[in-house]
Amino acid sequence: MCSESHGPLRNGNPRGNPHAAPRCGAHTRAGAACRQPAMTNGRCRLHGGRSTGPRTEAGRAALAAARTTHGQYGAESRAFLAAVDALLRDTPASRRRVRCSGDG
Repeated sequence: MCSESHGPLRNGNPRGNPHAAPRCGAHTRAGAACRQPAMTNGRCRLHGGRSTGPRTEAGRAALAAARTTHGQYGAESRAFLAAVDALLRDTPASRRRVRCSGDG
């Protein structure tokens, strides 16, 4: 049975001698180069590489829409949460002032 008839491996490398596959080469925590076989992007499945981020305006808009679906981090929500925090900070001091002024 010929191994070439089954197509490429899951990591994109051709079938055949696994020792002939290109290596990942990413720096490991030990400081050496990773010796796993590389995928088509040049890194192994563990060291897939950093994302380059969105490259088009449509991609940037999709990222912005995905990050703000709930609205919690919008400017309006941040202003509301800051006002609530200010009220909560002032509440104990306001109570002390009211008690002191009522006793005198």
